[in-house]
Amino acid sequence: MQSYYVDLHIHIGRTATGKPVKITGAKSLTIENILVEATEIKGMDMIGVIDCHVPEVLDELSILINKGEVFEWDEGGLRFQDVTLILGAEIEINDDNCKGPIHVLAFMPTIDKMREFSVWLSERQKNITLSSQRIYETGLNLQQKVKELGGLFIPAHVFTPHKSLYGKGVNHTLTEVFDPTMIDAIELGLSSNTEMADQISELHSYTFISNSDAHSLPKIAREYQVIAMETPTFAELKKALHKEEGRGVIANYGLDPILGKYHRTTCEKCFHLIDDYLIETCPNCSHKGIIKGVYDRLQELKNTEEENPNRPPYIHQVPLEFIPGLGSKTLNKLRDYFKTEMAIIHEAPEDALLSVVKKPIVDTILKARSGQLSIHAGGGGKYGKVKSLE
Repeated sequence: MQSYYVDLHIHIGRTATGKPVKITGAKSLTIENILVEATEIKGMDMIGVIDCHVPEVLDELSILINKGEVFEWDEGGLRFQDVTLILGAEIEINDDNCKGPIHVLAFMPTIDKMREFSVWLSERQKNITLSSQRIYETGLNLQQKVKELGGLFIPAHVFTPHKSLYGKGVNHTLTEVFDPTMIDAIELGLSSNTEMADQISELHSYTFISNSDAHSLPKIAREYQVIAMETPTFAELKKALHKEEGRGVIANYGLDPILGKYHRTTCEKCFHLIDDYLIETCPNCSHKGIIKGVYDRLQELKNTEEENPNRPPYIHQVPLEFIPGLGSKTLNKLRDYFKTEMAIIHEAPEDALLSVVKKPIVDTILKARSGQLSIHAGGGGKYGKVKSLE
């Protein structure tokens, strides 16, 4: 059994011809750039790109296969250099049951299956060329189609205030919306962690995954997991999500929830943090737009104090870009020496780091590893900040 770094939620900003896919995604976020960044810069072993339903993207991947730069694993997934691509789609549902909108992730084992899924989606979406589009179909029927094609179905960023299963304040249980037997995992999102999510008893049976939801190349792997698998393939990932035959998530690595941009209830105008999440008007600027934070939403939803003893550790990982004083030139020096960001974050010993950069930067990196950096909470769509060394 081997250990693999895995990030399963990465967006495409543009196609190779410059057509938009994720409108808010960076123009440099093409499928080919994502593959190069993931393996050569980040050091990831498996990534899920969740805009692979777009026909032009599938054509780009077919070209890479024909050129011999990408090959398909027999057990599902595409291999580029040292990273496996899992073909995914993010879909918005808003049927009579979900009172959404809610975002979900669907992953397919092969290009042929994703093409078939794309055709099915195109008959139920207004624009198949864009990311995260609404499907005019029930969530249950979507689940059934994903399973019919041999895919994986995962509710996305389930606690964020916008477009998530629990976030808006209407849905209180998973079974109001989905067939629980056709869910393969639960994606936590940037403003929550395992301890917070396990306050909801109906989630105890599912594997939790922590992903970047990257809208630019540098954001890839700001959250990820280490997964035990025999090989980095779709079939092995499926076994791992269901904890079969010794496969499974070894550890989740994610932002301290305090850094998440929806962690605390906040005024959407002045970003004032609000302790009383039931009020409707900001006490600081009198604005009436209040965004309820994930922490406060969970105070309404939690129904158990019982811990799940089978959970892997959730390790609060501060991405390198969050570290004070670590600019692009210094980061490039570290990358040149240690090759990948995973090596810098997890593996580089102190003396090796000191041979490349100054001691204050090394101290910051080591404190980030052990979760000792001081953090100012985020909320209302604004990320928290690492304040300083202590």
